[in-house]
Amino acid sequence: MSASVDRMDARAWSVLLVLAGAVFLEGIDVAMLNVALPSIRADLGLSTGMLSGVVSGYVLGYGGFMLLGGRAADLFGRRRMFLFWLVVFLLFSGLGGFATEGWMLLLARFVTGVAAAFMAPAGLSLVTGNFPEGPQRTKALGVYAGTAAGGFSLGLVAGGLLASIGWRWVFFAPVVLAALILAAAIPLVKEPDAPEASPGGFDLAGALAITGAMMLLVYGVVRLERPGDDTGITLGVFAAGLAALIAFVRIERRSANPLVRLGILRSRPLMRANLTALLFIGSFAGFQFLATLYLQEVRGWTTLQTGLAMLVIGLDTILAPTMTPRLVNRFGNVRVLFGGLVLAALAYALFLPLRVDWTYAAMLPTMVLLGLAFSLAYGPLTMAAVEGVDEREHGVAGGLLYTSIQFGTALGLSAVTAVNVAALGDAATRGAALDALRIALAVPVAAAVAATLVIAFGLRTPARDPEPALAAQR
Repeated sequence: MSASVDRMDARAWSVLLVLAGAVFLEGIDVAMLNVALPSIRADLGLSTGMLSGVVSGYVLGYGGFMLLGGRAADLFGRRRMFLFWLVVFLLFSGLGGFATEGWMLLLARFVTGVAAAFMAPAGLSLVTGNFPEGPQRTKALGVYAGTAAGGFSLGLVAGGLLASIGWRWVFFAPVVLAALILAAAIPLVKEPDAPEASPGGFDLAGALAITGAMMLLVYGVVRLERPGDDTGITLGVFAAGLAALIAFVRIERRSANPLVRLGILRSRPLMRANLTALLFIGSFAGFQFLATLYLQEVRGWTTLQTGLAMLVIGLDTILAPTMTPRLVNRFGNVRVLFGGLVLAALAYALFLPLRVDWTYAAMLPTMVLLGLAFSLAYGPLTMAAVEGVDEREHGVAGGLLYTSIQFGTALGLSAVTAVNVAALGDAATRGAALDALRIALAVPVAAAVAATLVIAFGLRTPARDPEPALAAQR
């Protein structure tokens, strides 16, 4: 592909659709499982702890191995990592469908999370590597980001439909989709003509330290969702995670071939993008959880009705690749992102006065605004995560972004769960549940406002940070 050509040919579109299909697969896989959890519990007789572990296992695998996955893509080849871990994703999703015991589901979800941790940054760096910076990359990232968000939105509906047939199809459907993507990716996706990674060995000590740190910290966050857990153990988990993180920093400073070049963390645009992603995705994860509780437990809606109610959020699947690239080219990445964050904060605020007798028309403005918010924010966040970063470190940059997203998801869920449980107390009435939900909804509002403030600083600073350009000098 030539940098002088702004329009994409048929082959470029085919490559983009394959890569977008993979990130769609990840989003729809997570959303479908969340909807099917009650059916899985009833069929296999899982305890509450085991059911929670099915969700936490994926989070641990994803969050724990994401930075390692990003560096592996830079060192060992993006195409190779993408294809290999797509196969692993396919196999272990199938294992989940055949599970007859809780431990089989735990294993399947953990390894599927690990596979996603390697596949996601490889896929993002393949997009940035195959499409030159400018209108082509803006368009490609808009399609990629819109498809990712659309996978989650459509997964809520698909999960409800498949769970009504049989929960095992929630695992088998991704197998079929992954097989189709793999068959198309092998002939179409090529390794981009990017600069070679820095020569040298693999930083095994750093890899072990950061993986341990991420898994411990994510596990600590997950434990916060259950206030009854031993506080001492939770604090010990966080302390161990921080100790492993400190060890990682010391290892990287002395390593000749660091897993993550610490200098990249001095890029202000990159750090703003990651903090914003954590807050933005965390706010949505918390809101989606609370809205699901409201619709199903307070209103008595079915899982399918709940999914259909949130389907309108998926309008970003259409708007992100068509509208957002044009807005970015005209107004700049940061301004478009800022507009999306403002809409998200407004959407959550409009949901605060929810009542037992609310009509769907009263909820619709929030759903529409969230669809617009994701259309404007998700793609520009992805672009900002690699802006000014050397091509050889796009895998690491992608790993940092997806680590922030995963931490944001875990933090958002934990925060709203803790606030909701504390506000509800021992009350068991529908009115008390509604009051607790209103209090907990303040968390997504606050997170979205904080994200808006973080990115607002980018409106007053240069678009590029000169530090990442020094990446090649080490």
